[in-house]
Amino acid sequence: MKIDLSGKTALVTGSTRGIGFAVARGLAEAGAAVAVNGRTEEAVAKAIEALKAELPNADLCYATGNIATVEGVATVVAGLPELDILVCNAAVFDWTHFFDTTDDDWQRHLDINLMSAVRLAREFMPAMLEKNWGRIVLVASESGVNIPADMIHYGVSKAAEIALARGLAELTAGTAVTVNSVLPGPTASSGSEQFLDNYAQDNAVPRSEAEAHLIPAIRSSSLLNRFATEEEVANMIIYACSRQASATNGAALRVEGGILRHPG
Repeated sequence: MKIDLSGKTALVTGSTRGIGFAVARGLAEAGAAVAVNGRTEEAVAKAIEALKAELPNADLCYATGNIATVEGVATVVAGLPELDILVCNAAVFDWTHFFDTTDDDWQRHLDINLMSAVRLAREFMPAMLEKNWGRIVLVASESGVNIPADMIHYGVSKAAEIALARGLAELTAGTAVTVNSVLPGPTASSGSEQFLDNYAQDNAVPRSEAEAHLIPAIRSSSLLNRFATEEEVANMIIYACSRQASATNGAALRVEGGILRHPG
């Protein structure tokens, strides 16, 4: 199967690093024009430079703005034409016990993990419906189904994101627009090395064994028994953006290594 997105325009939020960067690279490689989003011009410029080094002919543009805010979303929207593909990837998480999680912590997670997708879909989805083609993918998490006790606020925000994707999909009935969520599990993304360094130190295990020790400790049902790679997660997202995914709509697509035991 060859995914060809020539002639399509995409926005990937949080695409200066990590999973978002891998998605931007994959979409550009498939021929899409990609708007790269980050909070600062410097971060976006660095990401575009790295992408151009790999894909010299890639069609890339800046979409700088903090999409956790109303003003940031407005800035991003103002600089873009109509989109064919919207990937809401930008996210925040922290490991905070429920009783230590403040209202500000909750609001920060909801603003970036949920409300950014609400605002961007509200801006770009009507034109997709009008022209009868579009792809919206919300990058949620298996934590939205399997709420972790040590980061309830994150899990709840991701559960809301999964519900949002399904609700938006209901608005597409009878059209060639699709809306899906993608559910990664633990992923070897930006920041994971530092996290594993800290985990090894806090749990008195050799750094070389930290990942093998961590996954059974925090996700004992994992069948993968390792972190997924950014590319493995991005592959699922890129598929959901493709023409070939035309019959995949309203789904929560799992790429979490078998953590979730229920089928489907």
